Amino acid sequence: DVQLVESGGGSVQTGGSLRLSCVASGYTNGLNYMAWFRQTPGKEREAVAALYIDGDRASYVPSVKGRFTISQNKVNNTMWLHMNSLQPEDTATYLCAAGYVGPIYWGQGTQVTVS
Repeated sequence: DVQLVESGGGSVQTGGSLRLSCVASGYTNGLNYMAWFRQTPGKEREAVAALYIDGDRASYVPSVKGRFTISQNKVNNTMWLHMNSLQPEDTATYLCAAGYVGPIYWGQGTQVTVS
């Protein structure tokens, strides 16, 4: 099994920045997909940024392109989401996800509030 633990959420003013971290532990061999999702009450969970580890490719939802950057350290199984120019619409619970092709394992989430 794989465990994911997020950290780094908080409250920030419009235009500010935050960095979220996700540490993976357990049987992490073979994981090829890591991603950040976000969820707000009453809305579907949205994939914000994804990283395909074998090809070192990243993808982003259009609303965060140019503002958010996903990155990883393969050695210590850590993934980050650098978020700049935060807007109130970025307010959500951000969840780390991992898997082989898509998300299988999920973290508990960390709250980001922009006001």
